[in-house]
Amino acid sequence: MADAAPAPPLVLASRSPQRRAILEQLGIPFDVVVPTYEEHTPPDLAHAADIVCEHARGKALSVADGAGDRPVLGVDTEVVLQGQIFGKPANASDAERMLEELSGTTHVVMSGLCLLTPGWEVVECEGTRVTFRELTPRDLAGYVATGEWEGRAGAYAIQGRGAALIKSIEGDYLNVVGLPGSLLVRVLADRFAGTYGYG
Repeated sequence: MADAAPAPPLVLASRSPQRRAILEQLGIPFDVVVPTYEEHTPPDLAHAADIVCEHARGKALSVADGAGDRPVLGVDTEVVLQGQIFGKPANASDAERMLEELSGTTHVVMSGLCLLTPGWEVVECEGTRVTFRELTPRDLAGYVATGEWEGRAGAYAIQGRGAALIKSIEGDYLNVVGLPGSLLVRVLADRFAGTYGYG
């Protein structure tokens, strides 16, 4: 019996090293193409789930023309506290403000995922609840001094020193890192049963 053809690499529309690491961890082959999509929020989108899905789809579509028949993956992740979206902090003061607001509360890390081919597209979202412990001024200053907050939605990285800020999480840990792994595996199993080792 002939060996099955290797799975075609996904085209990952992202510059995120965390998303690359998660795909490697899951054993999913991929190539990276940096998206040309510029994030903007249409005025008719008020909910975080709609916003991250729109951004994920925009990223995927921005590289789809060069992907041929290969599946294109776009992802967008935001931190949401009581309806307020916490994007990437502008500077250290902004990072400290975000972390102070997240201290002692439960927020949702919301990701939109878009997987598309020339024949179809799937757009879904995933939320993970993250509870911060009460942070002291020393906690805040110490974490901000690490610089780990730079380029991170919500000003923390759970896979790094930011793990010390967390009291508990409910849901997909990988989603908090930057890519909803369980959702991606489910979509791949549904659309490409067996091709990528799932389903």
